[in-house]
Amino acid sequence: MNAATPQSHAAPIVIKIGGTTLEANAAANALWFALADHHRRGPGIVLVHGGGKAVDRLLSRLNMPVERRDGIRVTPENQIDEIVGVLNGSTNTTLVGALRRAGANAVGLSLSDGGTLACRKATQYSFDPGRVGEAVGADPTLLRTLLASGYMPVLSSIALDADGKALNINADDAAAALATHLRASMLVLMTDVPGVKGADGTIIPRITREQIESLIVANVVTGGMIPKLRAAADVADASGSPVIILSGDDPSRLAAVVSGGSAGTMILPTKSALAAKERA
Repeated sequence: MNAATPQSHAAPIVIKIGGTTLEANAAANALWFALADHHRRGPGIVLVHGGGKAVDRLLSRLNMPVERRDGIRVTPENQIDEIVGVLNGSTNTTLVGALRRAGANAVGLSLSDGGTLACRKATQYSFDPGRVGEAVGADPTLLRTLLASGYMPVLSSIALDADGKALNINADDAAAALATHLRASMLVLMTDVPGVKGADGTIIPRITREQIESLIVANVVTGGMIPKLRAAADVADASGSPVIILSGDDPSRLAAVVSGGSAGTMILPTKSALAAKERA
């Protein structure tokens, strides 16, 4: 493996990769090479991954129940060790290995390494989600140090609370927090949908917060997509950078985006957010 090539100080791209893309490992070879190539050319990539399908398989083998509510995995105390083992262990190692084979100097991490994300047990739910956490602060120093030295940080969605106990963090939320604090040039969320569809069923390539609210009022956007899109718009405004929603079932879409092309739906920051980023 070649030594890491120092990167410029330009803002990185933050990418959340979910279980759908990770499961398509053979088909994703082109994706890993595209990510490695983009990272070498700069400005650098930070990856955040989940791994829900692998977790489900392990829990099933152990005869442990799998429960999701309000779009998140309920994580009982007696399951957190198994979930940490899958996400911090086999899934992170496999992803780092694939990226290193493609030529990226990838470094496997969890969200709390180096104090990157400060997290606590989640408080926003009307039920007890168990060892599910939320970010309450960040220190991106470690990630910036790695990026400046040419390394690609690859973070599992596992964090620690103030007592050093493991928490399971929604990978979309973790990637959004990192993108905001890194002031990333772009946040890409790999999901189970190809993008935001309009009333005619076609994918909308670019959308604003106002257009999102119009689609919600018109009942074009419904269910779990409502909080996902509003949260994405919040991140776009907080970071001053676009958020792209892509389907994870075709890795070539992400490869196209990081290579300067387009795919999925881009959620644009407001003009005031762009102006604030330029002043910063």
